[in-house]
Formats: sequence, structure tokens, C-alpha cells
Amino acid sequence: MARREVFVNIYEQITGWRFVAIAVLLTIGIGVLYYFNQLGNQVEEREKKYALLYAAGVKFFVEKSVESSCDYTFVQEVLEANETIPAILVHNGVPINNINIVEFADTTHNWTVKEKEMILYSKIAEMADEHPPFEFSIGKDKVSLYYSNSLVAKQLRYFPYILLGTFLIFGSLAFIAYSSSRKAEQNRVWVGLAKETAHQLGTPISALMAWVEVLRSNPDFDASIGDEMEKDVKRLETITTRFSNIGSIPHMSEEPISELIEQTLHYLERRISTKVKVHFDSQLPDNVKVKLNKHLVEWVIENLCKNAVDAMGGIGELFVKLTPIGKNTIAIDIRDTGKGISKGNVRRIFRPGFSTKKRGWGLGLTLAKRIIENYHDGKLFVKETQIDKGTTFRIVLETV
Repeated sequence: MARREVFVNIYEQITGWRFVAIAVLLTIGIGVLYYFNQLGNQVEEREKKYALLYAAGVKFFVEKSVESSCDYTFVQEVLEANETIPAILVHNGVPINNINIVEFADTTHNWTVKEKEMILYSKIAEMADEHPPFEFSIGKDKVSLYYSNSLVAKQLRYFPYILLGTFLIFGSLAFIAYSSSRKAEQNRVWVGLAKETAHQLGTPISALMAWVEVLRSNPDFDASIGDEMEKDVKRLETITTRFSNIGSIPHMSEEPISELIEQTLHYLERRISTKVKVHFDSQLPDNVKVKLNKHLVEWVIENLCKNAVDAMGGIGELFVKLTPIGKNTIAIDIRDTGKGISKGNVRRIFRPGFSTKKRGWGLGLTLAKRIIENYHDGKLFVKETQIDKGTTFRIVLETV
């Protein structure tokens, strides 16, 4: 059966736009990385030219004699213009000149010749890994120029990742704040709905109790009818108690879980289709107890079982099994032989407003999950489902 929306779910609409937002953010992120990569390439290419100019300037000075009448002013300015790019000239494996070596900028330290040589050889190895050296001749001698990118160029490579990381952190914080606000808003809706429902049911229930007593005062009134009416009124009182517990902090007590579920199933058997056969199997000792709110857990079991009956179309088998799965943990499995749940619906089945039925508000499973996980610190999930074979819901609770 196709999914049917009972009411407009703004949060699901937002979820639908999430993929568009992710695509836009990815596009922006790729664009930022591409732009800074191109910018970094341009800066590195410019620095490569500066390194070549430095090598050419040194070559010019060496090839021209000191007594030459050539004006060295322009060449000197070219050499001095490079204030950021580290470079080392090497002749026959021996460094003969260097510029912008960061370590040598510390003028407070008296560098020995050996210390300088160790630093230069270390830098040459690093520069060789970063860029292949430029080879050129000065007279008959072969000279190599080793250089590395400036600190600014290196920082430029890391800057987009820092920028995107900053945006990601702030975006994550904003999303967490939004999610918390959304959950708080949903909780206020559930609490308000529950309190109002309990309040609205209170007056007619009291009136019904009074009318039952009036009817009993009539000697011609069938007492058995009055008994059945009282059962239904008490049932309404139980429902009111459940809503009241959702709207406030529920009272917890230690209850024998096997007995509680068996009684709930016994009550349901008389009110569901006679073509549904109910099987109950408890592998727990009789003394196993769980700290819970009896009315709320009964509601969860009833809700899951009624959903199972609906999934089977009123014909099939319902299996409820209690098993220990840990030292202080038990599992309650509710399995039907119904039509199963599609993979897409499994992800959305606990969302408020989602329903595949022709009736109902799509809140039963949402409330059931909240009751188990928020009030009882347990878990409720779809353990297994197969199309046209059935579904198994699992409740996990801790024992006392």
C-alpha cells in the first residue's frame, strides 16, 4: 500500500530539501578548493620566477668582474626584491650562497660554521623533495639552485581547508542547536496533547460512572450490562491515566514483566479478530522484574499488537516472545505474519504523521518509541521484516 500523509509534516519537507542543501554546500566547497588551488598554483609559479631571477642575478655577478663598468644597481634590486622565498645555490654539492633561510633570521644566536652547514644540508634535502633544482652553468662550473615555496604560499594551500573546517564546525553547531530546538518543540507538542486529552476525558468519564450508578438504581436494569459498562468506563480511565503519564513524569514500579505482558495479551485476544492466533512464549524466570510504568508499557504492547493485526488483515498468527539477551537485559519480540514493511518505510515508520493505514494519525509508533526510549531508557526498533512474510518489532529493557 502506498504511503499516505495524514497531515503536513514540515520536518519531513525540510528533510527532503536536505539533499539539495548538501549538493549546494558540496558545490561551494569544491569551488572554494578549486579557486584556492588555482591561486596557489599562480603564487608558486610567480615564486619560481623569483627563484630563477635570483639565480640569474648571482650568475651575472659572478661572470662580471669587479672592475667591470657595468651598472649593478638593477641586478642588486632584483636580488633584494626576494624577501620571502628560501633559496640555496650549490656548487659541486657544497652550498655557496643562500637567502631567506628562516633559522638564520635569529640574529641573537651565534651560528658556528658547522651548525650552518648542517642546517643548509638539511634544507637542501627538504627543497629537493619539494621542487627539482634548477641546473645552470657559471663559466665551466655547474651550479644547482634549490628553493622552496614561501611560508605565505604554503599557508595559502592550507587556508581553504581551515576555512571549510571552520564553516563545518559552525554549521554543525547550528544543526545541533536546530535539532535540539526541534526535539524540544516536538516534546512540548506531545506533552500538551497528552495533558489536554487526559483533561478532556476526565469529565465525561466521571459522568458515565454516575450514569451507571443511576441505571443500577433501576430494579429492572440488567446487572450484567452494568458490569460490562463499568469495565469499559474503567478502560477509559486507564487510557486517561496513560495520557496523564505521558504529559508528566510517570510513576515507575518494579513489575513482573512476563505476567504483565501475558495479561495484556489476554485482554487483547478477546478484542481482536478471532482469525488471529496469539502465541506467547516467555523464556524468563517468573521472578524477573523490570522497573516500568505499567500503564505505558501496556499501551506500547497493545499498539504493536494492533498494528500487527492490521498488517495481517485480521488473519494470521501473532508471536510474542520474551528472551534474556544479557546479564540484566531482556528482549520482547512481537512478530506477525503480515505484509511486511518496505525498506523505505522502515526508515520513516517512527516519524510522527507517517501512516500507511486508511485511518489513524500516524502517532502510535512514535509515542511507543518515546515511551520505551525516553521514559524507560530502552530501545524499540524493527528487528526484521520481509515483504509478504511478516515483521518483528523488538523492545529491549533492563531488569532490576
